[in-house]
Amino acid sequence: MSFQLECPNCGKRPVAEFTCRGEVKRRPSQQDAFAAWVDYVYMARNTQGVQTEWWHHRSGCQRWFLVQRDTTNNVDHKSFWFEERERHVR
Repeated sequence: MSFQLECPNCGKRPVAEFTCRGEVKRRPSQQDAFAAWVDYVYMARNTQGVQTEWWHHRSGCQRWFLVQRDTTNNVDHKSFWFEERERHVR
């Protein structure tokens, strides 16, 4: 079985239609030090297990959304809009 994602707008599609842009992180403020911005842009936790990530449906609706997925199996996940993150992110 191939890895598929559930786009909140288009439904379940092959992962080849999407682009992953990394885990959701707190954005530093404008006043934060240069090192905080370097960490934000270049460093990732690469969690083994459940993490929340940014995905873009580039071959479909062209919308950005969040996916909470288990990185160990790529099967168990839920997709939702950024505005709904309070209800979904632990």
